[in-house]
Amino acid sequence: MPGKAQHFQGPQVSCCAKYLLFASNVLFWLLGAAFLAIGLWAWAEKFSVFLGLIFFLELTAGVLAFIFKDWIKDQLNFFINNNVKAYRDDIDLQNLIDFAQEYWSCCGAHGPNDWNFNIYFNCTDSNPSRERCGVPFSCCVKDPAEDVLNTQCGYDVRLKLELEQQTFIHTKGCAVQFEKWLQDNLIVVAGTFVGIALLQIFGICLAQNLVSDINAVKANW
Repeated sequence: MPGKAQHFQGPQVSCCAKYLLFASNVLFWLLGAAFLAIGLWAWAEKFSVFLGLIFFLELTAGVLAFIFKDWIKDQLNFFINNNVKAYRDDIDLQNLIDFAQEYWSCCGAHGPNDWNFNIYFNCTDSNPSRERCGVPFSCCVKDPAEDVLNTQCGYDVRLKLELEQQTFIHTKGCAVQFEKWLQDNLIVVAGTFVGIALLQIFGICLAQNLVSDINAVKANW
């Protein structure tokens, strides 16, 4: 039998919507492997619903962060002090603390004396450690003339008067410095979150449009 060409004249799925939706998802997948797995599940099951849920949760988290900012600050202090206690127990944690203290030019959660929580750095008479009454090298004020890192620069520094300590180490706490960093970069941080939110809203609209096109095609089968 001679074949007869058939042309479907009903509603069709928008190619533009499909490609734009795909491009927006690629952008989100680049944020991490975890979002890739979630995105694949969401694509197969309820894509637009899941994006809406993520957006709602992010919005809720932002509102709660503003309302409970003092509680969050206390939790941050608690987190830093707990990690100060375990500084020598985990090399990855040690590197993380050193990075934070160097990046924000800080020492401890509230100040250098937070290192009394660590068994190696505390100032008790029973502490036999050579690091007693000291701080990690990451607290030290860097000397541009030094080519080799002096890892012993924080030894015995807390035996000095506070004004004298400022010559050798950073005396501001990391919690305060982190809060200052957020304030100084508020426009960048807020702009980033607004940009992500707008992309998610755009993705929700594209997904809803694609679902409508698919339903319209199915209705004409």
